[in-house]
Amino acid sequence: MEVKDANAALLSNYETMKYLSKTPCRHQSPEILREFLISMKSHKLTKAEKLQLLNHRPMTAVEIQLMVEESEERLTEEQIEDLLQTVTSILPGDPEAKQQPEDMAVDEGDPE
Repeated sequence: MEVKDANAALLSNYETMKYLSKTPCRHQSPEILREFLISMKSHKLTKAEKLQLLNHRPMTAVEIQLMVEESEERLTEEQIEDLLQTVTSILPGDPEAKQQPEDMAVDEGDPE
């Protein structure tokens, strides 16, 4: 989403809801949120950082680094991997997004 003029108009609730319906958070429930927040107690993150993780469901270490302030100083690589594992195991992704199995991957160098 590109902001052309930040002061041009305000968003209605409908427009915000429309945007959110295209993000992974549409698959969340109160039970999932509770489980996620309980699992985050062992991580030394701020409330704002936990909220960022919850809202964006990062899938890579780079995304974690963008969401956690001074992550290079505060988190080890192992802690980042643990965070990613927690996020991806608890927060649902898009069930409609299908990943291609490795054995069905197309080898570009092998003509069929």
